[in-house]
Amino acid sequence: MRLHNLLAWLLVAGALTPAAGMLHAPASAAADQRGNGIGIRLVDAPVQARADSRARRYIVDHLKPGSVIHRRVEIANTTDSPQRVALYPAAGEIRDRTFQFAPGRTANELSTWTSMSRDEVTLAPQAHSMVTATIDVPKNAAPGERYAMIWAEVSGDPPPGGGLREVNRVGVRIYLSVGGGNAPAAGFTIDSLTAQRSADGRQSVLAQVHNTGGRALDLSGELRLTSGGLSAGPYNVETGTTLAPGDTGSVVALLTEQVPDGPWHARIHLVSGLTEGTAAADIRFPSAAGTAEAVAATMEGHLPVAAIGTGAGVSALAAVSFLIVRRRRRSRGERTTG
Repeated sequence: MRLHNLLAWLLVAGALTPAAGMLHAPASAAADQRGNGIGIRLVDAPVQARADSRARRYIVDHLKPGSVIHRRVEIANTTDSPQRVALYPAAGEIRDRTFQFAPGRTANELSTWTSMSRDEVTLAPQAHSMVTATIDVPKNAAPGERYAMIWAEVSGDPPPGGGLREVNRVGVRIYLSVGGGNAPAAGFTIDSLTAQRSADGRQSVLAQVHNTGGRALDLSGELRLTSGGLSAGPYNVETGTTLAPGDTGSVVALLTEQVPDGPWHARIHLVSGLTEGTAAADIRFPSAAGTAEAVAATMEGHLPVAAIGTGAGVSALAAVSFLIVRRRRRSRGERTTG
């Protein structure tokens, strides 16, 4: 079964991507708005991922070597003129704590495993069309997580006499884990919180995050501040940080209002799909532009080692006491019976 995806269109509005004789600009420059360009959305997602918003937006899966999956994507023309749209897979990677798109049709291992049911569609104004992406994992594929993109691209005619040609494209990310058994567990720790003040006086809190699991993370979340009877927030964490397994990076929450320097009890909640965690620390904002010292954060639901050891000791002592009492009762019973 497949879960029908009701996500809104992801649309291109003037994103420039590199090709021969073309101007290069980051693909992330694509605007997310309706009615101005070419749209693409993932239609299929595994039923077991129905609660995972990340798996409904991107192709996120775990496959054994030799497996094949099919995922439908819908392409839309939101302009008032016909559009010829090229469809193709290309390389992706996680670098510098962000998901990076390769130039043009640059290939990697995962993109060579990926094919489209059609290489091109011609769409009438305001029309849409369905295509299928197939991922065929070789039987000898090594375990590990890989990244790629499925692109929908339109390009204009080159100017008379030659020159730069604008290429617009929008895509769906692929996060594919290969290996036997269940998918690797996802997880992270929030190691520290740091209060900052910019030169223009804006305050922010930076959280240092360590990806402790076996899947990539796309982090979002919110920050709340409390101090006595005062409270501030929630403040949204800026999106765009992607951490590969084992990687460490930071996310930042910008305050939308001026608050006193503190001290504040800062509590940050981060989410990546179904994986989430909360941590807290006591911070104080610098009175002038600068960065305060990082403060170690305490994860909620994570007991310190000493506390875990004490709890284990108490449990063991309780178990021993129970056995002693039980044996004494049994001994008294035996003597009475005898």
